[in-house]
Amino acid sequence: MIKPIRLWLIPSGPTPYKVTIVLEELKIPYEITFFGFGEVKKKPFIDINPNGRVPAIEDPNTNLTLWESSAIIQYLVEPYDTEKVLTFDSLVMERYTNEVRRFLRLLDSCLDGKQWLVGNKCTLADLAFAPWNSMVGTLLSVSAEQKFDEFPSVKRWNERMPSRPSWKKAMDTWAKLMDEQGLQWNGMSKGISSIETYEEKREKDELVKAQY
Repeated sequence: MIKPIRLWLIPSGPTPYKVTIVLEELKIPYEITFFGFGEVKKKPFIDINPNGRVPAIEDPNTNLTLWESSAIIQYLVEPYDTEKVLTFDSLVMERYTNEVRRFLRLLDSCLDGKQWLVGNKCTLADLAFAPWNSMVGTLLSVSAEQKFDEFPSVKRWNERMPSRPSWKKAMDTWAKLMDEQGLQWNGMSKGISSIETYEEKREKDELVKAQY
């Protein structure tokens, strides 16, 4: 029988509730120990987390003490989400990536010896693909420069897009709006190189907000 996990939190902060949601979703028994913001740097909580940051958990089932909400929810799914309720099996992601490659191979064969998908001019069929083409690198987990290396016909076709004024205007607008939001093309904040780094930054930002 699973013993209840003890969750330490302050009621005013938003980040602890990320943990409670995951605990509820996975039907993990838990108990809450709560206190005021002025107590985070005092005993008994600093005995749990010397950094004095909430939330934190004590898992009697594994004798683990852990803090930082993103680290906690990542931990919870490993031993407790055995049915993959909140996560994808790595094989599912592999199948998804393979499906993207399969489609690109099909597209590559359709474009073999051709400049455009339909007839001898750029049509809606080509333009509908254009924004998605810019995201293929993220989907395949490769750099933007390498995303079409396996698909030479698609690569040549995609390289024709920037010559069109409409595409250049759309991309300039996209770049401007992303820059105003401090975002990269992959949707992550500038200076963030991975999902792990993104989660760490978001956690810190949320903690700062919770203090005011």
